[in-house]
Order: sequence, then structure tokens, then C-alpha cells
Amino acid sequence: MSMAEPVSRWLERVRAQRPLVHNMTNIVVTNVVANALLAVGASPVMAYAPEEAADMARIAKALALNIGTLDERVVSAMLIAGHAANAAGVPVIFDPVGVGATAYRNETATRLIESVNLTVLRGNQGEIGFLLGAGGEVQGVDSLGSGEHLPRVMKEWAAARGCVAVATGPVDYVTDGTRVFTLHNGHALLSFITGSGCQATGLIGAFCGAAGALATVETYADACVAALTCLNVAGELAAGTASGPGGFQAALFDELYRLDGVTVDRLARVDFLEV
Repeated sequence: MSMAEPVSRWLERVRAQRPLVHNMTNIVVTNVVANALLAVGASPVMAYAPEEAADMARIAKALALNIGTLDERVVSAMLIAGHAANAAGVPVIFDPVGVGATAYRNETATRLIESVNLTVLRGNQGEIGFLLGAGGEVQGVDSLGSGEHLPRVMKEWAAARGCVAVATGPVDYVTDGTRVFTLHNGHALLSFITGSGCQATGLIGAFCGAAGALATVETYADACVAALTCLNVAGELAAGTASGPGGFQAALFDELYRLDGVTVDRLARVDFLEV
């Protein structure tokens, strides 16, 4: 069990293709998600209007949906975009931000999961644990932990859905229903800036968007591993020069921009978990 290609090859592919990622993300993080995508070499667009959601989704290489700041008009646009992406073969990444906090948020997450064929479900461990019934707990949009059986539940859910499940935290889990990756890079300062998880979702969109028309669920899982590893390695490097969250956020964009294949492959800490 291994990735078909190293992380560096995925980074090269994103920079060569510059995939357009249609982000319907929350209003708190629009700027930082766009900057992270630009820094790594992708092309972001933020389009929320129902009147253009389908058109934008069809021309994008990936669609990233994020329910951090809920609004019924935007949710309707997400459903329109999701259906258009499905029809066009565009990968869809869904980030159920804050699921478990309110009934409306829970209903919206379930509605999107049941209505749109997802390529990737990505959340923090509390969100994914809650959503999949593995005992996750959240406070607002922050994770308070997950159940001990989370990797196994994620693997079973991904196998049943034919998609990738990703849970980020001190250790990140990525599964395609067969393999379970554990990712050990990252830095504590990532939890002290707004939108690090949302940036992860956007970057997963970029890497999935560079996967190609013949991509399989295994290919998309590799793309998720590569995207998260690039973000987390950049976080480690940024922490080495930052004195706090403000400097860290700026340094993170710089390190994503400067990140090279030799460095990311050397620092990557990717393992497998038998569950």
C-alpha cells in the first residue's frame, strides 16, 4: 500500500496545470483561501450567485463547498453547482464546517451529502466524527476531539460511498475505503490562524483538480495526501521564522510559494494504519 507517485510529483502537476478551483467557501476565509491557492500555483475563483454557480462549476477543475457561514441562498447555489459538477465530471470537495453545533448546520451537511456525489469529504476530527457517528465533538467550528474508532468508521464510510474521507487534526487521516493514511506533518500554529482547515479544503481541490479525467478514488486519495502534506510542511517551515500567528500566516503563504519537491519529499511523514 503506497502512493503511486511522490508528493513532489503532485506539486509539479498543480503548478504545471494551474487548475481553476471554484470555491464556495465561508466569508471569513475567502481571502486566505485564495492566497493559499495562488501561492501553491493554482487559480482560485469565488462565485456564490445561483445565477452563475452551474456555469462556473462546469468550467472549473474542482469545486470546493464549505458551510462555515451558512446562508440559504448560498446553500441553494451550492446544490446547483454540485449537480453541475457531477454532470461535468468535476471533483467535488465538501467541508462540513461546524457540523454538530446547530440543527440547521447538521441538516445542511446531510442535505449536501445526500444530494451531491462527493469526491472528498474533509473536516476536522470532531466534525467528521460527529457526521459519521464516531463520537466527534465540536465547539462552534472548533474540534474538541473524536472517538477512538474514527479511522475505522471513516474507512467503512468511504468504501460504502466510493469517495475519499479526510479528518484533520494533530494527526491527519485520509482513506479511500481500502487504505488509511496517517499524516504526521504540521505545526501547532496552524490552529491559531483563521482558516487553516479551509485552506486545506481549497488545496485538496487544487490537487484533485490536477488529477486528470481518468482519476480513481485511489488517485484522489493520493491527491489529498499530497495537498495536506504540502500545507503541513509549509506550516513547519513557516513556524521556524514566525514569532506568532500574524507573522505565521504571512510566512505560510511564502513557504507554499517557495515549496520545492525535494524539500517536501524529504520532510513528508506519511504512514499507513491497519484498521
